[in-house]
Amino acid sequence: MVVPFVLTGVLAVALAVGQGRGWLHLVDDLLIVALSSFTAACAVMAAKSAEGRQRRAWATMGAAIGAWALADLIWLICEHVLHIDPYPSPADVFYLAFCVLAIPAVLGLAQFDVWSRRQATLRIALDGLTVALCSFLLAWIFALHQVFDTYRDDTFALGLAVFYPVADIVILAVAVAVLARVDATHRAVPALLVLGFALMTVTDSAFAYAVAAGSYQTGSFIDLGWAGALVAICVASVLSRGDSPPRLPSVLVPSNTALWAPYVPLLLAGTIGPLMVMTGLLRYLVPVIVVAVCLRQMVAAWENRQLLRAAAEQAFRDPLTGLANQTLFYDRLAHALMLSSRHGHRVAVVFLDLDDFKLVNDSVGHLEADGLLVKVGQRIAGCARAGDTVARMRGDEFALLLEGEHDDSQLIAEHVVDAFDEPFLVHGEQILLRPSVGVAAAATREAQIAPHTLVGRTETAMRTAKRSRSSRVHVFDASCESAEPDIVAPQSVSVQNWPDGAAKIRLLGELRRALDDDEFRMVYQPKVDLRSGQIVGVEALLRWLHPRLGLLGPDAFLPLVRQHGLMRPVTDTVLDKVFGDAARWISGGVPMPVAVNLFAPILRDAGLPTALGQALGRRGLPAELLTLEITEDLVLHDFDVVTGVLAQLRGFGIRVAIDDFGSGFSALSYLRELRVDEIKLDRHFISTVTSDPRTAAVVRAVIDLTHDLGSVVVAEGVEDAATVAWLRDANCDVAQGYFFGRPIEAAAVPELVGLPAEHL
Repeated sequence: MVVPFVLTGVLAVALAVGQGRGWLHLVDDLLIVALSSFTAACAVMAAKSAEGRQRRAWATMGAAIGAWALADLIWLICEHVLHIDPYPSPADVFYLAFCVLAIPAVLGLAQFDVWSRRQATLRIALDGLTVALCSFLLAWIFALHQVFDTYRDDTFALGLAVFYPVADIVILAVAVAVLARVDATHRAVPALLVLGFALMTVTDSAFAYAVAAGSYQTGSFIDLGWAGALVAICVASVLSRGDSPPRLPSVLVPSNTALWAPYVPLLLAGTIGPLMVMTGLLRYLVPVIVVAVCLRQMVAAWENRQLLRAAAEQAFRDPLTGLANQTLFYDRLAHALMLSSRHGHRVAVVFLDLDDFKLVNDSVGHLEADGLLVKVGQRIAGCARAGDTVARMRGDEFALLLEGEHDDSQLIAEHVVDAFDEPFLVHGEQILLRPSVGVAAAATREAQIAPHTLVGRTETAMRTAKRSRSSRVHVFDASCESAEPDIVAPQSVSVQNWPDGAAKIRLLGELRRALDDDEFRMVYQPKVDLRSGQIVGVEALLRWLHPRLGLLGPDAFLPLVRQHGLMRPVTDTVLDKVFGDAARWISGGVPMPVAVNLFAPILRDAGLPTALGQALGRRGLPAELLTLEITEDLVLHDFDVVTGVLAQLRGFGIRVAIDDFGSGFSALSYLRELRVDEIKLDRHFISTVTSDPRTAAVVRAVIDLTHDLGSVVVAEGVEDAATVAWLRDANCDVAQGYFFGRPIEAAAVPELVGLPAEHL
C-alpha cells in the first residue's frame, strides 16, 4: 500500500525540482513504468484472492493495467533508447488495449439481482451513455474542440488524439454507473476506481490539448494525473483483497447514489454548456429547464425506489411474523458459506420446530394460532445477536443463521429453548409450547457444502431432539443419519372425557415438561403363582406426579403420549427407573422379576435388543428378570422386522409377553405369528368368568391353547376369591389384581419376598 504513494511522492518532488534538467525525462518515465507495473501486480493479486465474477473482473483489470505498463515501457524505449517521438508510436497499441479491457473489467464489479440481470445491464448502459455524452460535451467545450481544429487534416492523428479522452469518458461513465449500484458496505473499491478514471479522463484531455498546442513534453506536471490515477486503482485492488465479496441480492433496491449520480453530469453539461456557447435569454433559460427536469426525474426515481423497497420487503419477509422468509434465508446462507470458504468464518444453522402445534391450530383456531406464531417469532428474535438472521421457514418451523469468528450456535440454541419456559396466554389459559431444536455447523473442511444440505442436517438433528428425552437441543453428528424413526400411535386412538382446546394444549405442554423435570413415578403390582401362592414377580406401572392435579394414572395422559410421538422418551424414562429399582433390589439380596409395558411400534427398532442388553449390563441385571409386555390392541406393522426383534430379545434371555390378550380382534394371529413367553388375559375377560359360561369356555380354551404352545398364562384384574378359585381350577399359572394387592412403591417390593398372597 505504501509503494505507490512513495513513487508518486518521488515523482512530484522530481517534477518540482527537476524542471529544465536533463535527467528529469528519464526519471519521470522510470517512475511511471514502476508505478504502472506495481499496480498491474496488485490487480493480479486481487484476482487470485477473489472468486467468481470478481475474480474475472480483477483478472481483466490486471491485463488492462499490464497493457498500460507495457505501453509505458515502450514509451521509455522510444524516447531514451531509440530516440524517436513516442507519440504516436507502438506504445499506443497497448494504451488502446488498456481502454478496451478496462470497460469489461469495471462492468464485472457490478451487482446484479438474480431476477433482472438484463434490465440491470440496460440501466447501466443507459446511465453510462448519459454520463459519457455529458462528459464528452464538457470535454469538447473546454479542450477537445481545440484538438479537433489542430488535427483536422490528419485523420489518424485526430482519431488517436480524440480516442483517449473519449474512451476515458466511457470507462468513467461505466464506473459511475457501477458505483451507483453497489451497496454502501462495498462502495470503497468502486469509488476509488471512479476517482482513478476521473483523474485519467482529465489528464488525457489535458494531454490531448497540450499536444495539440505543442506544449507537452515528458516531465510535465500533467504526468502527476496519470500517477494519481494509478495510485487510486492500486489502492482499490489492495482493498478488494480484504473486502468480503458482495452478497448477490435477489432483488436490488437502488441506492440513493444510484438516483442522483447519472444526473450530475447532465446538470453540469446542461448548466455550464449553455453559459459557454449560448447567448441572450437562452443562455439562462436552458440551464433552468435542465435543472427542473433533473429534479423532477430524481423525485420520480425516489418514489419508484420506495415502491421497490416495499415490494422487496414483501417478497423476502414472512407476512405474518415480519421475519425473513425461506427465500431470503437461503440467499443469506449461500453468501455466508461463500464468506466462510474464503475467510474461515464459522457458519451454523439452528432449526426449530414447535411440538404439537397442529393441536394448537385444531384447538384454538387459526387466528389465535397465528397470533401465537407472531409471539414465538418475537421470542426467537430476542435471542439472536446483531447480524444474525431469523426466519420463519414454513408453518411452525423457524431457523437462525449464525455467523462469526466463534461457534456459539449451541449456546444460542439453549437460550432459544429457555425463552419458551414462560407460558403463552391464549383464551385465558397458559399455554406451554416446547420447541425441538437441531443445530448444524459447516465444517471448515466443507468449503463447498450446499445451503440445502446444511439445513437438511439441522432438520435431521431437530427430529433427533424431538425423539430424545434428555435434551431438546441436538447437534448434528453421524449418528443422526441412522437414528430410529419417530414412533406415533395410530390416529384411531380416541380419548374420552378429556379437556379440549387450550386446556388440552396446556396438559400436553406440562407432559413434555414432566419428562424434563422428572415428575414420573413407578409403582409395582405383585404377580402371584396360583399353585404356590407365592409372589413370583411384579409389574411396573407408570404414574405422573402432576404439580397441579396430583397423582395421575396412565389413562389420564397415555393417549396424549401415544398421539404426539412421546412414547419413546416416556419408555426410556420408564426403563431407566425400573432398571434402577431392580438394581437396588438385587443389591439388597432380592432378585425380583419385573414386567414392563412396551409400546408395540417400538419393536420396529432393530437396535432395541442391543440397547436393552447394554442397559441391563450397565446395571448388572440378569436378562431373565425382565419381561417386556406388548399391548395386543395396537396393530403391528413391519411384521418381519418385529419378529426378528422379538427373536433377538428372547435370545438375550429377555422374556416377552402379550398384554391385554383378547381385547382386540387379532388375538389368534398373534399366537400364530409371535413366539412369546407369556399371555396376559385381559381384565374384561377375567371379570366375568364366574358368571358367563361363554366367557368361561373361551378363557379355558385360551389357557389350554397357550399351554400347548409352551407359554405361561397370566390373568389380569383379579378382584375376588371366586375368580381365583376358578382360575386355579382352569390351570391358570399366574394372577394379579387388587385381590392380591394394590400397586406399591419400589422401596416396599423387597418386603414381598416369602409372603403368601393372603398376607398382601
